[in-house]
Amino acid sequence: KVGWYNAVLQPAFHLPYPDDTLAFVILSTPSMFDKALKPFVKKERLKIIRDPVDQCISYHLSRVKEKFPDQRVDVMFDYEILPSRKPKFLAQTAAHVAGAAYYYQRKDVKHDPWGKKKIYGVCIHPKYGGWFAIRGLLLFPDIQVLFLEQPAPVDCVSTEEKRIELLEQFNFHWQDGRYRDIIEVKERYSEEQRVYFATPPAERFRLLGLTQ
Repeated sequence: KVGWYNAVLQPAFHLPYPDDTLAFVILSTPSMFDKALKPFVKKERLKIIRDPVDQCISYHLSRVKEKFPDQRVDVMFDYEILPSRKPKFLAQTAAHVAGAAYYYQRKDVKHDPWGKKKIYGVCIHPKYGGWFAIRGLLLFPDIQVLFLEQPAPVDCVSTEEKRIELLEQFNFHWQDGRYRDIIEVKERYSEEQRVYFATPPAERFRLLGLTQ
């Protein structure tokens, strides 16, 4: 429910819908690269390509909208920002309140070792660890779900020591990706996918056989 999300945020970040409005958080799993992105790029080869992943997600969510011709469906993407430069929605908060992934933050550590340093939080999925992404939000403004029960996200990094390790790795060593394996995972990004996301955006077109 939109109300679960709005309840944990300041009014400036609230979604402008009634509390009982139905919403879905969209995640991409490790297999997205082979099952969705590569076929999309191959099919759309002759069209203008901006950011291939963003366009791929947009394409697939537009197809979801088409499945509900009689419903109003609003889509928000993780990369969209408002004129105020605020993001349209806070992806990690949305994933947490939907029960999709646990958003570990500084407040989840009792004995804080970081002093005045800025520490960013990170979502961990119980099956994929950090090998996933939050891509968007599907909202159904005409569907009110009064009796939907809120599922709690799985607290899979449950010890103080592991939480400190996770936030340390994510904030200070994120490039090496070790934080993604803070728990035992069922599936990881392929080597090809790791290379793609480790490559500066302007050079990724070449990896997909595209000219910019």
